[in-house]
Amino acid sequence: MMLAILHPSFISWNPSEVICHLGPIAVRWYGMCWLVGIVLGYFTVKWLYRDQKVKDELFDPLFIYCFLGILIGARLGHCLFYEPEVWLSSWQRVVEIFIPIQIEPGGGWHFTGYAGLASHGGTLGLMIALWLYYRRTKMNLWHVLDDIAIATGITACFIRLGNLMNSEIIGKPTDVPWAFIFEQVDPLPRHPGQLYEAIAYLLLYFLMLWIYIKKDDGRKNEKSGIRVGTGFYFGLCLTYIFTFRFFIEYTKEIQVAKEAGFALNIGQLLSIPFVILGVVCMVRAWKKSRPSRETNE
Repeated sequence: MMLAILHPSFISWNPSEVICHLGPIAVRWYGMCWLVGIVLGYFTVKWLYRDQKVKDELFDPLFIYCFLGILIGARLGHCLFYEPEVWLSSWQRVVEIFIPIQIEPGGGWHFTGYAGLASHGGTLGLMIALWLYYRRTKMNLWHVLDDIAIATGITACFIRLGNLMNSEIIGKPTDVPWAFIFEQVDPLPRHPGQLYEAIAYLLLYFLMLWIYIKKDDGRKNEKSGIRVGTGFYFGLCLTYIFTFRFFIEYTKEIQVAKEAGFALNIGQLLSIPFVILGVVCMVRAWKKSRPSRETNE
């Protein structure tokens, strides 16, 4: 399997979508990247819960809530935000939103997987899932949101690596020396936008862990603004990811044809509310800590 060949100035990219076959089942890079990202996020939150002395029985249902929330939200986000005129055009297409198949004109069908997932929808779906989890467990909602935020970067990183392996969400043509030639698309050197995002989200993951280990002084000062349970990590996660997402869109090709006439594409427009929400959450965390700091001064 050829993954990449260095040209004089660019990288030729033409990986197989399939890692291997287990009998009739094809193990695909995209699905594997999703799985690895979710599992690493799972173990990160498990470590956080144990470090924070949260009961094991409160952690057990979290994985299924997160998995379903991200998957359902990402699928609905792609279909309803980007191509509602396609996916709501007939009952067959509506069925294909939820079941990973394509119904053929003659009445047959074949398995396709979920071809089309949107990160904004996944984020919204995750937030709803965490709210339902909070309702079930009665945990502090900000505590749950902050812990998930700390783990989000590693999951987002591997999802974008999955996009890279699929040669999808490609960048605009460029002559930068690290440009990729996505051979499954065309012979033009392009920005590897998926790789830019994967690196950015990996850096976010390590930044969050560093802040938690070095700066989270909740055990020393219950009024600290940088503490799990204040919403600080949740706010930082949203602000970082969607600010980066807003600007990285300038290096990407449009996702659907109707974006061609937009001053801002759909991804950028959807990013703005998340950035605003993130800033509001961080300001809220900071304001809640002010009375304590002023008293100490």
